[in-house]
Amino acid sequence: MNIADLVRHWEVASAGELAAGEYRLRLPLRDAARIAALVDMYPRRNQEELLSELLSAAMDELEAALPYVAGSRVIAEDDQGDPVFDDVGPTPRFIALTKKYMELLEKQMAGKR
Repeated sequence: MNIADLVRHWEVASAGELAAGEYRLRLPLRDAARIAALVDMYPRRNQEELLSELLSAAMDELEAALPYVAGSRVIAEDDQGDPVFDDVGPTPRFIALTKKYMELLEKQMAGKR
């Protein structure tokens, strides 16, 4: 979900499954004021929900913004028949590590049920 879709989401939907762990953070004063403003604007959401959804949207945009670095191995052809090379940039590592930690977190949650 991108930031532009988030406002529409706040109007109607609720958050997905939550991790068992909690994260604490201190916000810069301006960001804290902006979160308070969003709580006033979207009273169906509390601060925790807004922060969680903003972080999720920012992580999606971060993943999309990671640079593609073409490797030497051809993995496919595009619609014009040109080669598509494997990605040797940070994206595959980020995806693999995300999968690794997702599996660990799911196991932890399953053990607590």
